[in-house]
Amino acid sequence: MEIETHTHDVIVIGAGGAGLRAAIEASARGASVGLVCKSLLGKAHTVMAEGGVAAALANVDVKDDWKTHFHDTMHGGKMLNNWRMAQLHAQEAPDRVKELEHWGALFDRTKDGKIMQRAFGGHTWKRLAHVGDRTGLEMIRTLQDKGIHSGIDVYMECTITHLLKDGERISGAFGYWRESGRFVLFKTKAIILATGGVGKSYKVTSNSWEYTGDGQSLAYEAGADLIDMEFVQFHPTGMVWPPSVRGILVTEAVRGEGGILTNRNGERFMEKYDPERMELSTRDVVARSIYTEVMEGRGSPHGGAFLNIAHRGAEYVKKKLPSMYHQFMEFALIDITKEPMEVFPTTHYIIGGVRVDADTAGTTVPGLFAAGEVAGGMHGANRLGGNSLSDLLVFGMRAGMGAAQYANEVKGNALKIDDKDLELAAEEMLRPFESAEGENPYTIHQDLQEAMGKFVGVFRTKENLQEGLDELQVLKERASDLKIEGSRMFNPGWHLCKDLKSMLIVSEAIAKCALQREESRGAHSRVDFPKYNDEVWGKVNSVISQNSNGEMHLGTSPLPQMPEDLRKIVDGGYK
Repeated sequence: MEIETHTHDVIVIGAGGAGLRAAIEASARGASVGLVCKSLLGKAHTVMAEGGVAAALANVDVKDDWKTHFHDTMHGGKMLNNWRMAQLHAQEAPDRVKELEHWGALFDRTKDGKIMQRAFGGHTWKRLAHVGDRTGLEMIRTLQDKGIHSGIDVYMECTITHLLKDGERISGAFGYWRESGRFVLFKTKAIILATGGVGKSYKVTSNSWEYTGDGQSLAYEAGADLIDMEFVQFHPTGMVWPPSVRGILVTEAVRGEGGILTNRNGERFMEKYDPERMELSTRDVVARSIYTEVMEGRGSPHGGAFLNIAHRGAEYVKKKLPSMYHQFMEFALIDITKEPMEVFPTTHYIIGGVRVDADTAGTTVPGLFAAGEVAGGMHGANRLGGNSLSDLLVFGMRAGMGAAQYANEVKGNALKIDDKDLELAAEEMLRPFESAEGENPYTIHQDLQEAMGKFVGVFRTKENLQEGLDELQVLKERASDLKIEGSRMFNPGWHLCKDLKSMLIVSEAIAKCALQREESRGAHSRVDFPKYNDEVWGKVNSVISQNSNGEMHLGTSPLPQMPEDLRKIVDGGYK
């Protein structure tokens, strides 16, 4: 079997903020870097992060510092965070933002010319550096410009389906070109996963078509651990109307700039749920509050809550929230400078993910690294808004550094790729074309999304989760025999066959972890266990791994112990 082959020291899978920052760093450290992306360069999900990047620059609130940011992140994550990741993130985020500025990012400015910062939920001070409500787009533009001038080879519209190993070490990645269906092999010493999230396992989501859990499933099948997969963040404010745009993100910047949430009775209901922080409470609290108002019959006409920013004035809204203004005007014929938006929680961000070392972003598999949303640990049980963009900058850089150092230590080109592994990978991908009686992947995907929304949504119970796991087992059996017609060229049904495998893996991991954690913490809400259980569940991470029989194993591991000096910051007067 002849397969197109490319060789690099480091392969980065995913070209969002984390992948681009990792590729730039690895290249700067002398590694030959290949950047592989499922879609087109620039079509990264990072552009959907609109509100800002969290960093303790202290440009607006001079009292802000990394200790306060660390404190906020740990408390926002309900103390389940990897403390070392949270520490590095808080300490290094300001330098990463200034680095972006040095590379050409154009941030909004204060009157004295410094980078402007805005308030966001869960942050003590105004901390989010922003570009209107298009911060992620500006970050991607800047990182792309820097990346393509750094000597990085970019492979667009290429899907990686299997990671290859020489013994226990990573040695390559197998995939195909989405346009032609031709197979391609990347020989490499190190791989960085930067593939993002899992939102397409759910029907109502802010995520686009790429977010099918690719990196999590690739890592899992390669032998890496996944942690804390039960923590799926439902962003409190997604669009509700019209149905064609249900779930599309309404940035938290709307609330950061003074937006007010009300129910159908005109009541500002966040006074009941968090009277101190109101609309700027953490995302898990706001999402559950909106969900509760709707379920108890106080929802808006289309099944959401009202979010109003019109009182800030038309000129202010158009200047600070230009994307939101155009989004609602074009999709819903709503002028947000005059009337309220209707919003409801939408599947937004997977907080858990691949277990990584905080300093190097290395996984439990030698030569495999991960950064950004695909990695777990940084955000604990709940992510604060704005921390995702600084997370991908800080740990994208560290992943690039770690992978380049690892690749430099691998002698010559000694790593091997087993031809049998290539044959098995190709056979698996071609199987849907050879099936005579297989099922339609679109039907199974629709059933998967319905099951996850119904049984593994915002509020969970033992009975629902168990029923969801039973349904997932049925879907796995059905998905073991899929049927596709046509050729490998321009065949989205064939693409979905691969994506379904990934989505079923991450969906099972989410449901298993959610059933195991018998408490409510952060983004994980168990109706049958509504309170924290610090004695048991406040001290452990959930762990998913693949056993020797290829089955999913569920367990726990103790949280790493926090040093005393950091413990004092978390317990001290930084709130």
